Amino acid sequence: MSWVTLISIWFLPLLIAFILLFATYRKVPTYETFVEGAKEGFGMAIAIIPYLVGMLVAISVFRASGAMDFIVASVEPILGAVGIPTEIVPLALIRPISGTGALGMTSDLIATYGPDSFIGRLASTMQGSTDTTLYILTVYFGAVGIKKIGDALKVGLIADIIGITAAIVIVTIVFGDM
Repeated sequence: MSWVTLISIWFLPLLIAFILLFATYRKVPTYETFVEGAKEGFGMAIAIIPYLVGMLVAISVFRASGAMDFIVASVEPILGAVGIPTEIVPLALIRPISGTGALGMTSDLIATYGPDSFIGRLASTMQGSTDTTLYILTVYFGAVGIKKIGDALKVGLIADIIGITAAIVIVTIVFGDM
């Protein structure tokens, strides 16, 4: 067994043991502190459920309404002219909303076109280059009661657009001759 494997196996248990021993040395009531933290975590989980349900309903309505198909059909001539496959448009639209939905779309694209295809590589790179901006803002800002999210929304969506654009450019440069 290599030393890297040995360290990776024992790192977390030793870290937890160290924290518990250090807290005991400092006379911190470790069990009571843990229980208090668990109560706060449970309360936070209950507080974000309405935001999660709202986000999931919005995603379902967006997909079921045909809006996704309309958007893809609308941008198909433009993307086709510059050589960008339209198959990645749903991923680009869903990624800022839902990480799980985007992962499902990425998996489907990879299963359909293959992991070494241009679309598979583009989908994988796009998945790693963007974030679930609307999900983050809805859940985390909602959980702590932040109401004014305008600037964070703008910055997050601009970052997603830059990530999508960078993924397209870099994958085209690196793997465009496929």
